[in-house]
Order: sequence, then C-alpha cells, then structure tokens
Amino acid sequence: MKVTRTIKDLQKAIRSSQLSPIGFVPTMGALHRGHLSLVQNAISNCPLVVVSIYVNPTQFNDKNDLKNYPRCLSDDLNLLQEVLRDKDLVFTPDDKEIYPVEDKSVFHFGNLDNVMEALHRPGHFNGVGQVVSRLFEIVNPDFAFFGQKDFQQLAVIKELVNQTGSKVKIIGNAIIREDDGLAMSSRNQLLDPVIRKKAGIIYATISAAAVMSNNHDIPYLTAFVKKIIEKVKGFGVEYFEIVDDLELKPVGSRAEMKKGRKYFGCIAVKAGKIRLIDNIEIPL
Repeated sequence: MKVTRTIKDLQKAIRSSQLSPIGFVPTMGALHRGHLSLVQNAISNCPLVVVSIYVNPTQFNDKNDLKNYPRCLSDDLNLLQEVLRDKDLVFTPDDKEIYPVEDKSVFHFGNLDNVMEALHRPGHFNGVGQVVSRLFEIVNPDFAFFGQKDFQQLAVIKELVNQTGSKVKIIGNAIIREDDGLAMSSRNQLLDPVIRKKAGIIYATISAAAVMSNNHDIPYLTAFVKKIIEKVKGFGVEYFEIVDDLELKPVGSRAEMKKGRKYFGCIAVKAGKIRLIDNIEIPL
C-alpha cells in the first residue's frame, strides 16, 4: 500500500494507477475488525481501494469528545498493511488539507435531521455531510463502503448522494460484533474495564426485544429495553426507537408498520462516560 498525506499526491497516485472502479473506505482511524471488513469488501469488488484516516472536527458537537477521540495512526497503518494490496492507497490528511478555508456548507436531510442522533448531537450530520462530500470530491470513487452500526449516518450519506447527484454507489456492511455481542466501535477502547465487561447487555437486550416484537407492541418493547439496560450500574438509555429504514420515522405501534418496508430498533446508551450506539432489525 502507499500512504499519501496530500490531495495532490493522492490524486496523482489514483491517475497513475489507471484502475477502476475505485472503492473508498472513509474512516476516523482507531481501526478494528469492523473497519477491516469494509476494506476487505472493497478489495473484493474494486481493483483499486482508497482508505482515508481523518478525524473530522466539524462532526463533533462536544469538544471534549473530539479531544478524547482515540488516535493511533501507526497502529492503524500496521493493520491496513495486513489487508491492503501494494497498489492500494491510504490517505492521511490534516485539517488544512481537508478544509483550506472554513466550510460553511449547510445540508438539510429532511426527517433524518429530526430524530435520534440528530436530536442528541446537534450539528453532527451537517459535519458528516461536509467531510463526506469533500472526500468524495477528492477521491471521486465509484463505490464507498460504510458500516451499518452507524445506521442513521448511512441513511444520511445516501441522502447526501441523492442531493448532490454524486455517481458514487453507497454500500452498507453488516455490523461486526465482539464475542459478547457489543458492536465494534473505536469508542470501545475508551470504556472503563468494569463497564466494558457489562456492555454485552446492550445487544442482548435489543435482540430479546426483536424476538418479543411478534407478541408485544412497541411501547412495551421500549419500556423493556430501558428497564433491563438501566438495571446495570453505569448504563443509561438515551433513546430506543423503532424506525423505518428509509426516512427513519419512528413508529409508535405495530399497526403503523407497513408491509414491504424494513424496520430497525436503534439505541443509544451512555455506558459510563462513553456513548454507544447499536441497532437490530425488527421483524414484521
């Protein structure tokens, strides 16, 4: 693999390769097996793969969260070295490279701006829109690969592509989990060890709710998830919503769920000082 730090060098390397289609995996580093599954999917489908590592400041509404976000570039590059091919590229820009001038772009994502993460992290998805549109402009990929753990982000990026008329095709990858079911996330590194031992309760509980959904209505499921998780010391549920897979509109009862659509239970949990998200499909 070749590591590039500037747009000029990256684009020169892409042109020189004369390979297509181009697969792109944007990351914020602190890589784990979930990221590597995205990279491996890209490799399986694309003769040239570009992986970016960049912690985007505009999507953090909490400055402390940005400050504490794990950064371990040398470890990330070692991991990528194991899976990327000699011809593939890693892009590791700094802030000035991505934002030579302040980005004042404002995006409107419809209902996606009004539910779940958008309510708890104001400005977050506008920042995602800024960095993703910028990276797509730089890399000009044919395919871009994102994890389904960030369920709402994936929907936002698909809407971004629709709004901008970008040619890139967005590919969502299944959630990769730890042995106890915890969704893999860079933030898992920040969990207190005592909290981490208990964190499997999140997936265990939403999995139980999915099974129970055939016999219980949504208000019962919502109360059940909150009750079980908050029994565990140090855990608090910010939200558990059952939403459709397109506009992410919350449904308040099974009667509102329409045949032909898919629905997911999406959750955000404060686990000690760290905020974790996850989701699971809810069968009709």
